[in-house]
Amino acid sequence: MDFEDMATVNILGCKVHLVDMPAALEVITQMVNQEAQGCKQVVTLNAEIIYQAGRQKELRRIINQAGLVTADGIGTVWAARTLGYPQKERVSGIDLLINICSRAAAQGWKIYLLGAAPGVALKAGRNLQQLYPGLTVCGCRDGYFSSHDEPGIIADINAQSPHILVAALGAPKQEYWLNRNRELLKVPVCMGVGGSFDVIAGVKQRAPQLFIKLNLEWFYRLLTEPARFRRQLALPAFALKVLRQKHSLRRPGPEQG
Repeated sequence: MDFEDMATVNILGCKVHLVDMPAALEVITQMVNQEAQGCKQVVTLNAEIIYQAGRQKELRRIINQAGLVTADGIGTVWAARTLGYPQKERVSGIDLLINICSRAAAQGWKIYLLGAAPGVALKAGRNLQQLYPGLTVCGCRDGYFSSHDEPGIIADINAQSPHILVAALGAPKQEYWLNRNRELLKVPVCMGVGGSFDVIAGVKQRAPQLFIKLNLEWFYRLLTEPARFRRQLALPAFALKVLRQKHSLRRPGPEQG
């Protein structure tokens, strides 16, 4: 698969690639192998961020210029299917990261982890190395830094020469940060994964497999983190906008005489 020719769907002005997990991994492999072409950004896109992008032109630009945009969340999958596109499955940030680490251990790729609270990235890195013997986590840095710290952080990332930079700074902050510094980063691939380090490090519990299988992981997070309720209010508005987009795409048929 040539990642520049991937099929996409436009959801409320945001590009989403119609890829499943194996296809996403193949695309990232191509990106790593084409490191001379500069840093490619990967966005794992959920419904909440798509809704925000409707009000933030710069965020929408970042999404649409990314090298790979996956459907992170059942809301994005539902939207693609509603608009008539065959999106097979969701490709979430945490699942993509885990699969990348499995491949990285086999291919000899180096991973750099940036984000989360102090000590969390380091613990997440150690846990990933236990899961995938041979994985090289070449650097870890927490997400508590100011703009004055950024030159030193970027210098450290470049000095470690990772193949993939994984940022857990929260969405969409991580997308803005990676895009703003993409020209300075000597890394083939950069991607944001939200709160994935917390789960991998064991700081937070991921939803039970039954919730994940039923695409109810968002509901489990709402139950365990009630403060997310206000953020989840965007979902009904998102669904309504998607239905309006679907209606606008319909063309009236020829008049019957």
